[in-house]
Amino acid sequence: MKMSSREFIDWQSKSITLLAMSGAGKTTLANKLPKAKWYHYSGDYRIGTKYLKEAIQDNIKRQAMQIPFLRELLMSDSIYISSRITVENLAPVSTFLGKLGDPALGGLSLQEFKRRQKLHLQAEIAAMNDVPDFIHKAEDIYGYKHFINDAGGSVCELDSPEVLETLAKNSLIVYIKIPPALEQTIIERAKTDPKPLYYREAFLDEKLAEFLRLKNYASSDVMPPDEFVTWVFPELFKSRIPRYEAIAEQYGYTIDANDAAKVNSEADFIKLIADAIAKQQ
Repeated sequence: MKMSSREFIDWQSKSITLLAMSGAGKTTLANKLPKAKWYHYSGDYRIGTKYLKEAIQDNIKRQAMQIPFLRELLMSDSIYISSRITVENLAPVSTFLGKLGDPALGGLSLQEFKRRQKLHLQAEIAAMNDVPDFIHKAEDIYGYKHFINDAGGSVCELDSPEVLETLAKNSLIVYIKIPPALEQTIIERAKTDPKPLYYREAFLDEKLAEFLRLKNYASSDVMPPDEFVTWVFPELFKSRIPRYEAIAEQYGYTIDANDAAKVNSEADFIKLIADAIAKQQ
């Protein structure tokens, strides 16, 4: 969705999609908006509570079945296991994605890892395609005046023009660009606390082969999961930047993460985006 700065300011029911790498401050920025006026839609929350809910619960049950005490209770329907996902706590989604590597170190086989990656891809596409319905429901049912879509960090990896067209048709796409100084901070943070991530299959195949050659591992089944995640994150980071920039150039607008961090109110938020539109027209 393209518009002038004045049209954006005068837009009575604003719908905005925020795109950014994890760590850029996307959720922090969204949370600066008053909850009484803005409906907060989290793509990752929708994925975990709707499209991957059963798969996540099955994964937890699979682990519980390995413990004799819990296995007996589960088999007799004496206990019920469920994940507790909130917008602030999306750990069950990450745990389901898992990490590729040596099963003895908690890793997943390549086949199982790719199966889960595919399920996440399908779930993220579905969650983004749900945005128009939620924009309508937010106002029609709950009376929210404005809508903010906190999209997942891997939306740029979906390779689905239809999803981008849907988001652009129904919301103003705003990309939060990470300045070079912050890039290294995010990369170092990821190395310190390596987390499960979604990778495009072509990217995964290319980087996995490169990693195995570099480290002289016979296969992914013998490599430490955290070692691969730590090594591949900077490569993933670099590969996503031009994808985000292309989306912003075609469908939306770009703001700087440093400027986003200075936002303290709804008025600051509106001005930041209005100024970005004016500069990029």
